[in-house]
Amino acid sequence: MRVLSKQIPRATVRMTLTYKFHPRLTAGVEYNPGADEVAPIANLLILTETRRRPALILGTSSDRIGTPSGQSFYMTLSKNLRRETGLPIAPYAGVVYGTFQHRFLPVGGMSIQLNKNFSALITHNGINMHPLLNYTFDRHAFSLIMVKSKFPGVSYSIAF
Repeated sequence: MRVLSKQIPRATVRMTLTYKFHPRLTAGVEYNPGADEVAPIANLLILTETRRRPALILGTSSDRIGTPSGQSFYMTLSKNLRRETGLPIAPYAGVVYGTFQHRFLPVGGMSIQLNKNFSALITHNGINMHPLLNYTFDRHAFSLIMVKSKFPGVSYSIAF
């Protein structure tokens, strides 16, 4: 039983409260009861995407999936390539600094819009791949995630 408990990650519960202060700035707090940690979260759109230029986003949140505690600081570039490829894809790439391991890691992934309400996201946090299936309706968002591509998880959020 000891070996099994090391292979299956403990459930991670995080509660967030965010507010959109401006169309380019969302910020709030995140509570991680497993680490008894309250930390800021923020997302700032520095440059909007244009026909030729990707969007530039800076932000902070809890450290990557799988760390027991810590804060991350990230910078990403993203670009919707529907116009160029005819496909509903939007890749992103960037770098993250995590305080749990005190190091920089490359990050990246791709969002695929399946229809009006469903999208898929494949994300790499510098260590592991995490595929997600997202469903949004009105103010509600549901996500199924495969943590490290093998452990299932769920997420629900509502916008007020």
